[in-house]
Amino acid sequence: MRKRKPKVRFIAPDPRYGDPIVTQFVNNLMLSGKKSTSFKIFYDAMDIIKDKTGEDEHGIWKKALNNAMPQVEVRSRRVGGATFQIPTEIRAKRKISIGMKWLIKFARSRSGKGMAQTLAAELIAASKGEGAAVKRKEDTHKMAESNRAFAHFKMR
Repeated sequence: MRKRKPKVRFIAPDPRYGDPIVTQFVNNLMLSGKKSTSFKIFYDAMDIIKDKTGEDEHGIWKKALNNAMPQVEVRSRRVGGATFQIPTEIRAKRKISIGMKWLIKFARSRSGKGMAQTLAAELIAASKGEGAAVKRKEDTHKMAESNRAFAHFKMR
């Protein structure tokens, strides 16, 4: 057991929207410490979203993130020689970070010209309830639902 909880790090709000969650998203997007590059990619993607949809791009990003965030996940646990997939609720912060990581991962695996464009496409799809990140969330929920019988083996 841990003796104490680690200190929660304060994340500075981003310059354009003043939202610390945007900064967290950009930090997840960042490769090899290039934060200014990942901010540029993110803001370019936001401009693309604004051009394509004509709506509030920050709102679309928030909606996409909400649609990609899982509520439950399955964790493996050994009980008497058999491994069970046990559905567990996810903490609020973990939900957010999993949603972000999925959006970024599937934007990277998308084909297209440049990361800003693939990210914009993935965010627009996720805000409509489509796209690979939302599909991953639905698959995770289905798995948790089908293993609901093992929910009484709760993790400690």
